[in-house]
Amino acid sequence: MLSQQQVLKLSEYSSLYDLIVPKDNLLRKINDLIDFDFIYKELLDKYSVDQGRTAECPIKLFKYLLLKVIYTISDVDVVERSRYDMSFKYFLDMLPEDDVINPSTLTKFRRQCLKDTNLLNLLINKTVGIAVEKGIIRSSSIIVDATHTLSKSNPVSAIDVLRERSKQLRKAVYVYQEDWKDKMPVKNDSNDLGKEISYSKELETLLEASPTIREVPSIKEKLNLLKESIDEIEHHKQEVVSKDIDAKIGHKSADSSFFGFKTHLAMSEERIITAAVVTSGEKGDGPILPELISQSQNNGIVVDTVIGDAAYSGKINLEKAKQENIQIVARLNPTISQGIRKKEEEFDYNKDADMFVCPAGHMAIRKAIQGKKNVRENQVITYYFDVEKCKNCPLKKGCYKEGAKTKTYSISIKSEIHQEQIDFEKSTYFKEKSKHRYKIEAKNGELKNVHGYGRAISYGIENMQMQGALTIFAVNLKRILKLN
Repeated sequence: MLSQQQVLKLSEYSSLYDLIVPKDNLLRKINDLIDFDFIYKELLDKYSVDQGRTAECPIKLFKYLLLKVIYTISDVDVVERSRYDMSFKYFLDMLPEDDVINPSTLTKFRRQCLKDTNLLNLLINKTVGIAVEKGIIRSSSIIVDATHTLSKSNPVSAIDVLRERSKQLRKAVYVYQEDWKDKMPVKNDSNDLGKEISYSKELETLLEASPTIREVPSIKEKLNLLKESIDEIEHHKQEVVSKDIDAKIGHKSADSSFFGFKTHLAMSEERIITAAVVTSGEKGDGPILPELISQSQNNGIVVDTVIGDAAYSGKINLEKAKQENIQIVARLNPTISQGIRKKEEEFDYNKDADMFVCPAGHMAIRKAIQGKKNVRENQVITYYFDVEKCKNCPLKKGCYKEGAKTKTYSISIKSEIHQEQIDFEKSTYFKEKSKHRYKIEAKNGELKNVHGYGRAISYGIENMQMQGALTIFAVNLKRILKLN
């Protein structure tokens, strides 16, 4: 049950705050800057007003979570520190003598009250509104980029998972029936996941046909684990397995990758984040641009220029931006153009690796330019994929021709819209605006190095969105205070 109104609390010790918490304290300044009643109103329908015990105020619980990202501490530590840190008590609207909550309350608050809430856009909208109201945001440009966050758990290759499961199963069988060693199917010695799945299924079939062996408790347990792993790997079409099924492998460069999530950001020239979209790690940057522009506009930003890297200068983005009279200040890479292909959305350009990625998430292994130089209509770039992966790919239908020795993807280098962009790159405006791009890289560094955004603190994309919402809210508030 949530009280219909917040109760004004008084204490003879409240004057201690004026003595102990200085006027320039960050938490005091945040309390003075923003009215947190919008959190109460947003979450009101998550509570009953006449049933159950009186609940902790959602504003107070939200502030606990905000303290976590400001100071990069755990649930247990933020509660413990609020027991004795007077600036924390002041920020939480506690009386000096008030006791703290149980840390488990924060877990329940996240799962039961913040779940299914568009917290990310809500908090960005609130801070952008404050920045606009105070005249802090004056530019009509947004700078865009994506930053990666590692999953809370490290991935294990699917083939290693199956090998470990089958190994444990064989051991359990041999303990009960040692002469079964000669009956077992031939193990797969290659690194081909498809062959490992086939071997695991052979092993499963063999044991299913022998009820006296299969029903032995230790064997049955290991067999069920193997079957469960096969089903999970085939269902999710993943080459890696993790506790976090939403996390995916993404690429930072041609030679390095990460397992986790991406947060696609838009930021004003004054370094206020105006929009954010959280995706799994394999998603490309370019396709997210329209949403970043739309969110920024909905949050009160006038956008006439987008500043970014080559990932955002794709043909589709250039055409949409032209329709909306928005200029894209991003160096044109000819590999962005999909030419006249009808299914251009299926293959995505990864600007860090300078390669295309197929719908199954496999990256091209090399590329070659074909056609006459300086003849834009005839030149194409052909990307070559690992045909061994294509042969066993669950998405090969309509993409890979059975028996083919190569799998390529070719695109034309230039088009009319790209030539216009090439001409724009030579302008003084383009060169001046390009100088602002470094700002978002510094902001990414702040998110990770100061607020722990380099690694997820929980599993699942919903929790990653919540972490992003609170972290971005904190950095925006700090920036507003600095500029105000």
